Amino acid sequence: MATRLFAAPSPHIHGGESTKRIMCDVVLALLPALAVSTYVLGLRVLLITAVAVVSCVAFEYLIARFLLKRTATVGDFSAVVTGILLAFNLPTGIPWWIVVIGALVAIGIGKMTFGGLGTNPFNPALTGRIFLLMAYPVEMTDWTTATPDALSGSTLLANVKYDYGQLADVDFLNMFGGYMNGSMGEISAAALILGGIYLLYRRVITWHIPVSVLGTMALFALCVGATEGGSLIYELPLFHLLAGGALLGAIYMATDYSTSPMTHKGMLIYGVGIGVITMVIRLWGAYPEGMSFAIFIMNAATPLINKYCRPKRFGTK
Repeated sequence: MATRLFAAPSPHIHGGESTKRIMCDVVLALLPALAVSTYVLGLRVLLITAVAVVSCVAFEYLIARFLLKRTATVGDFSAVVTGILLAFNLPTGIPWWIVVIGALVAIGIGKMTFGGLGTNPFNPALTGRIFLLMAYPVEMTDWTTATPDALSGSTLLANVKYDYGQLADVDFLNMFGGYMNGSMGEISAAALILGGIYLLYRRVITWHIPVSVLGTMALFALCVGATEGGSLIYELPLFHLLAGGALLGAIYMATDYSTSPMTHKGMLIYGVGIGVITMVIRLWGAYPEGMSFAIFIMNAATPLINKYCRPKRFGTK
């Protein structure tokens, strides 16, 4: 036959969006958080972000061009997003060469090993972050370098993990505005929420994953606070939503198209799983923060969720 009919995988209706447009929207959504982090923590934030972005772009180009022997895909801006998100998961005082190693793991192992964008089962930025946390635990948990004196010391999550009484000294307004210690992407809840609203408006993400993640965390903390009594019933849920990487993970990382479920029902199950695992690690695990591990674990469960949450075939009831 001179003409062949090829049946490609769904979806078969093109919505007009392109990968480049979606990634540019994510970059724009992250700019307010980058600006606040730079204001609070200093210009080193821009240096770490630049190193992460340039490294991710360079590694993706080199791997695609010379190892995979195919056209480089750096023009879709996905490597730029990975670089920004990786930087947002790092402390400002981390040496630049560790950032480069994290970028290599994120792109080389987390993304290109599986074939590139759309085929990676795990979020690349989280892959890099978790590797660095295991390989360089001291540098990844050092919050005293290159930060203002008022922000030096342990993170609020680490302090409250072992002593709920320290919640009495927590300024929730400062947490919302951005004046607290932590990774660059943990600094301003307000800026992260603003970026999330933009992504919802642009229909880059839907509400299902962020709301299910944050709602589950709040409900979990509410139940734990109720067993402790007193003001913890109200303070603990708010604290866990504003502290650490809760908003960054729920809005920007758990919603990654390649590593999250396809259906709304699956997204809700996925989000609940992330919320539960995060809170279990935060409250009773060895680490004060559990968002990265929770997303990574639920990334692995995504194929199973997709299998049991398939949409009905067209025309069936």
